[in-house]
Amino acid sequence: MEHSLRAARVATYVYFVLYGTLLGTWVVHIPAIEERVGISHATLGALLVVLGLGAFVGMQVAGPLTDRLGTRVVVPAGGVLCGATLFLPGLAQDPWTLAGALLVFGLCNGCLDVSMNAHAVHVEKAYGRPVMSGFHATFSVGGVLAALAGAGAASAGLHPAVGMAAMGAVGVVISLASAHALLPAAPAVESAVESPGSAQETGTSPAVGRGGTAGRVWLLAVLALMVMLCEGAANDWSALHMKDVLGASAGAAAFAYGTFAAAMTVGRLLADRFAARFGSLAILRHGAVMAAVGITLVVVAPWLWAVFTGWALFGLGLSGCVPQLFSAAGHADPTAAGANVSRVAGLGYVGMLAGPAVIGWLTHVVALNHAFVLLTLLCVTTAVGAGVLRTGSDDSTRRPEMAAGTH
Repeated sequence: MEHSLRAARVATYVYFVLYGTLLGTWVVHIPAIEERVGISHATLGALLVVLGLGAFVGMQVAGPLTDRLGTRVVVPAGGVLCGATLFLPGLAQDPWTLAGALLVFGLCNGCLDVSMNAHAVHVEKAYGRPVMSGFHATFSVGGVLAALAGAGAASAGLHPAVGMAAMGAVGVVISLASAHALLPAAPAVESAVESPGSAQETGTSPAVGRGGTAGRVWLLAVLALMVMLCEGAANDWSALHMKDVLGASAGAAAFAYGTFAAAMTVGRLLADRFAARFGSLAILRHGAVMAAVGITLVVVAPWLWAVFTGWALFGLGLSGCVPQLFSAAGHADPTAAGANVSRVAGLGYVGMLAGPAVIGWLTHVVALNHAFVLLTLLCVTTAVGAGVLRTGSDDSTRRPEMAAGTH
């Protein structure tokens, strides 16, 4: 059993890297596809919303399917579909065909995203200690691999569809090859285990328990929306802030996002150990406070080194927040882990897409750095609302006691 569980954990890492690589492959080919289709930046922005809409729908479909069919079925299916549709945007000839390609690719992305996170919840529950943040950290590794592969394809002069099809084919093979290591019928196994917040121990009826769980999951989803809105805003506006507000060179401005992304990756690599020692509530609350301090420093600091420090604190603080929210949603009701994760991931994804747009709207009223005050307010609100992790049947409040396991 220990060997199979370790294999399942490795397979989960593989799927997270794979997802980051497939999505990153599309991202690195965006300039070439934009030029080939002949669209403006504004049109591309609208088409990216179509991609996000497809992902959102895919998440809502995949969640209940994962609970019904099991992660061993849905996770590899999502990986195969994601790999098989990756080349479609590269074939687009006009905005309409690109919109259709992105809608389909987004649907498949959403399926893989939710199902692999649901499986990560099952692995974490089986381990009895936090491992979710480590999975999310490896997503960034996939982005690096995609950048390297994309640079190689561009140097070789390959048509975008060819390079994307080749990466997609590799993704299909990896998805199928890794499927056997996933945990079988995890929802059915876990449903027999009574959690500390079960109806038997709390004295409440199952219907009441389900109603309370649903409300709690939506609260987690709202927190995910706020955290991922902050992350999305940093992705799209950090470099522009350095250039437009502080007058930094293009090279220095690029390091603003690089600093944020590197801090996010490092934070997620460390977050599991801190969650095991201090609890997920502490990770969410103190992380949100750190992020609030960091983005406030970005708002008020007139020096480049101070702004870099602010972006680093912002990324480090946010890094562990989303994994804790996903984990809490999955553990809230193990028999509906997929559906609950889909709600949190779906609303969080809306925040990720909305973040850049909201900041853009605010810049019509105030300066860009002043618009970032909204991010401070969202981080403070997240810190205040972190107490939602203390209630319900989630294991997360017992994380310090779960630390007995070894890596």
